[in-house]
Amino acid sequence: MIESLHIEDLGVIEEADLPLSRGLTALTGETGAGKTMVLTSLGLLLGQRAETTIVRTGSERSLVEGAFLVDPDSRAAARALEAGADLDDDLLLASRTVPSTGRSRAYLGGRSVPASVLSEVGGRLVSVHGQADQLRLRSAAAQRAALDSLGGAEHAALCRRYSQAYQARRQAAQALEEWQASAQARDAEVAQLRTWLEALAELDPRSGEDRDLTAEAERLDHAEDLRRAATGASTALSGEESATGQTPDVVSLIAYAQRSLMAESERDPALAELAARTQRLGIDAADIAAELSEYLSSLSADPARLAHVQDRRGELARACREIGGPQEQIDDVDALLAWSERAAARLAELDGPQDTATVLAERLATAEEELADAGDELSRARRLLAEHLEQAVTAELEGLEMKGARLVVALNRLNEPGPTGVDLIEDEGAGVGRRACGGGRAAREIGRRLARLARHHQVVVVTHLAQVAAWADTHLVVRKETVADPGPQTEAPAGSTPDPTLWEAPEEPREDVRKFESGRTRTQVFVVEGQERERELARMLSGHEDSHAAVRHAAELLQEAVVGQSGP
Repeated sequence: MIESLHIEDLGVIEEADLPLSRGLTALTGETGAGKTMVLTSLGLLLGQRAETTIVRTGSERSLVEGAFLVDPDSRAAARALEAGADLDDDLLLASRTVPSTGRSRAYLGGRSVPASVLSEVGGRLVSVHGQADQLRLRSAAAQRAALDSLGGAEHAALCRRYSQAYQARRQAAQALEEWQASAQARDAEVAQLRTWLEALAELDPRSGEDRDLTAEAERLDHAEDLRRAATGASTALSGEESATGQTPDVVSLIAYAQRSLMAESERDPALAELAARTQRLGIDAADIAAELSEYLSSLSADPARLAHVQDRRGELARACREIGGPQEQIDDVDALLAWSERAAARLAELDGPQDTATVLAERLATAEEELADAGDELSRARRLLAEHLEQAVTAELEGLEMKGARLVVALNRLNEPGPTGVDLIEDEGAGVGRRACGGGRAAREIGRRLARLARHHQVVVVTHLAQVAAWADTHLVVRKETVADPGPQTEAPAGSTPDPTLWEAPEEPREDVRKFESGRTRTQVFVVEGQERERELARMLSGHEDSHAAVRHAAELLQEAVVGQSGP
């Protein structure tokens, strides 16, 4: 609820404080007194657009401050905290300043925020209804929302079920449509995949083949250098001929060293250990010599083989560049083989034994059946709600002295299911027959109903009807007055006796003096109770607050409201 409003320099309002209580608050005042500015101040706190023309003439800026009581666990409080606002227990402060030139500024909980944040938070706290808001009910969307709001949580779940079924049907139809529209593109993709896979099958690469061929090409290209190195090492190790023509081979020297150590190994265990290690060294040297011999026998400088290897490498490299198209980056044979697996799976999806079009068509048929069931159920539920709404509204219209008026809710079947249902909901309200003398009675009934609503919600109403204002728990009056501008004190004529009522500056100038002084207009807001409230209601009834008959009528209205409030 709104706990209070503070206004400064807004239109004709110089400064005003509005204490707003729980229940029903009535805001009254003469036409042009400034009631519209009070509503404007509330709109500013709710994030509405601010115009510099609302700033009071001669002022630098307008200021509106409001204090809201909020539930700390509510969505409004959560949005405020998200925006950086601070909550004082359950009190949330909001303010808006509108300079005479420049952009307005909004504050929420002590933090500067965009006006849109005020709108988001205020929209969850306050609902404003003006004379033009009834036009919203002419839209089918507003009428449907009003009807659905009567159904509670169970009906809301049914609406969600229909919405989900509608989305599922739309997605299924879109998938089938896209599949059918892309048939030519799929045929081209199938042909291309087949061409690439056939070329790859003919090439028949094996994993790591490109690396092996690179190594073989390197050996073939440097065969003579490799042969010289291996021959020299083999000769040095195995001694078929001395590496220098003079020095014995390594294997023979190691064998000699091993025999020399073994001859004396029984006398010293250290020599025995060294003899064993020398023996192992000789075995390794012999093994290396044997492998070098095999390497030399396999080493070939065959130009034909080198040409074949280079041709094969070129074929593999070309396949990596061309297969898959420019959108694929294939760096080696292993990546090429991985691509072939993905391509084969894609080809099976596009051209395999499963008929995708049939599957999509069956999925669409199922979605349409589920949508039809949900639509029929929602339509039946709305027709029951429409009957209830017709009876309730017609009863209210009769209570408001609108005899002969009734509400008719028409549900017309759509040719195709829509996003919110299978029916178009329209208000076909019948004509109104109302006696001219029933206006006051209708106003009392409006006040009674506003008071009933205020038992559960804070209600603030701006009204010219005394029959409505009499039901208020708090009555605020907007009054416009003209106050004198302070000016220089005038000296009394020489030799005369000053009249204190004219020449001294009293706090409140007499009416006969005010009319000769220049003044300014300002608006203030007062809480009226007791006799003051009766006088205000009398003014609203007759235009004269001192009319004895109007005052008695006002007292009767207040007493009637007291009695009515105590009832159910």
